[in-house]
Amino acid sequence: MCYFKKMEYEITLKNSFWITKSCPKCGRKTHYRNTKKFRVNANGNKLDVWLIYQCEECKHTLNLAIYERKKVSSISKEEYQRFLDNEEQLAEMYGRDMRLFRANKADIDPDSLRYDFVKRHETTENSGIGERILITITNPYQWKIRWEKQIAAVLGLSRSQVKGLLETGEIELTAELPKSLSFSVKAFRLPADT
Repeated sequence: MCYFKKMEYEITLKNSFWITKSCPKCGRKTHYRNTKKFRVNANGNKLDVWLIYQCEECKHTLNLAIYERKKVSSISKEEYQRFLDNEEQLAEMYGRDMRLFRANKADIDPDSLRYDFVKRHETTENSGIGERILITITNPYQWKIRWEKQIAAVLGLSRSQVKGLLETGEIELTAELPKSLSFSVKAFRLPADT
């Protein structure tokens, strides 16, 4: 099969992860949100930095360790100042860092995820023969998002329309992996703004 166009999309998060955790004050599992604030504690030449999360209902706090007992000299002065300034952009970056949540054994609430499909790259091959477009969607967080939902979002169609086009062969699923999804679609089926 000859493709004359290839498009690459990436799933990007709109917000920090939310955590589900038993709250000692509420006495049950609740949601914790990113306060976009840091707690910094320096003791001699050792440094601790935490990202502060807060119970949505009672405001009880939960600290996620970014650095623990780290040598002050091993952190750049710029980053250290950003922690002290409670820089919102830095707090958002850490609030989307899967490694931080895994290291802190924090349970991310999948229902709170808000994401977009952002076009990262597009190439056109001058073969003149192709009538199909190959689209790849990268899922760096490996969220379990149904393939038809991903295709529907990128093409601006409903899931039932996607299933119908799959049955008629106008959409072909070419690869479904944890970190990516690839499919091809007839060019005339693409909305004008894709």
